[in-house]
Amino acid sequence: MSRDRLSTRFAACAAEGRAALVTFVTAGDPDLATSAEILAALPGAGADVIEIGMPFTDPMADGPAIQRGNLRSLAAGTTLRKVLAMVTAFRETDNATPIVLMGYFNPILAFGPERFASAAKLAGIDGCIVVDLPPEEGDELAPALAAHGLHLVRLATPTTDAHRLPTVLNGASGFLYYVAVAGVTGANSAAATDVAEAVARLKASTSLPIAVGFGVRTPDQAAAIATHADAVVVGSAIVDAIGAAAEERANDIPARVAAQVAALAQAVRTARQEKAA
Repeated sequence: MSRDRLSTRFAACAAEGRAALVTFVTAGDPDLATSAEILAALPGAGADVIEIGMPFTDPMADGPAIQRGNLRSLAAGTTLRKVLAMVTAFRETDNATPIVLMGYFNPILAFGPERFASAAKLAGIDGCIVVDLPPEEGDELAPALAAHGLHLVRLATPTTDAHRLPTVLNGASGFLYYVAVAGVTGANSAAATDVAEAVARLKASTSLPIAVGFGVRTPDQAAAIATHADAVVVGSAIVDAIGAAAEERANDIPARVAAQVAALAQAVRTARQEKAA
């Protein structure tokens, strides 16, 4: 997978001496048409990698913001097939930005792991994060993804110790997602010093890029993490903004998200230079 989109993008960011910005949005939130417009706007606003949430009725790792985004999406009639169709349409104008699907195993199991991997590859997906599929059960999906050249991105947490880490890394590819806080998405923020120690510990065991997320909401928080990690993931703050705009019945949701992402991207891109100055 040396020349795939994810590897290429992380290498390009490293060559620029900066972290990557990974943005998360729930597919179909607040509706499929608006969601497609948001997706199209993200790269131009500065998103280096896009995580797309596959809506699910019981997103147990996610906090209130993303739970509400899932409910809005499901109410709008979003299905896994429609998520893949949205990515297919995105790829008509953007063949460079990596896209990673993030979600839970139930919808994939219902779709059929082999059929899912084939359809995801065809749509232009680069990898998957399956929150509730531990490494011990990875054989349910990992071989199908590997057969179609898709990355399986694994999660590490503050409680992933030296004994557990090799199991997490076995078969992991694309990047390693470090969940910086214990708990659900968007609930708390991690201290930059804790993140620095964790990233150093993980880098001693893997050459995969380390992306840090959960609890990163503001440009300042993103910049603090970008001085240590290979990538910063922002999700709940974006989904919150989409929800607030949807409640207002705003007609400029993609533009609002783009402005929010542009501020995050600026902070991430300049973080290391500003720290060195």
